Amino acid sequence: MFTTGQLIFAALFVVCFTIVMVVMYRKDLALHKMYYRGNYKILLGFFAFIAILFLFKFYMKH
Repeated sequence: MFTTGQLIFAALFVVCFTIVMVVMYRKDLALHKMYYRGNYKILLGFFAFIAILFLFKFYMKH
């Protein structure tokens, strides 16, 4: 299905991409702590909204 070269490229790409993402996240960690304080509240609100939609869907189905 894939050639050996394509598989090697994909593996190297995934490894390099992951390393770069970790390095960049650690570099920006101080900014994240300063500007994105309290973002867990928004995430909880989003999950609550999705849960309410599912409950409403199941309620209307029965």
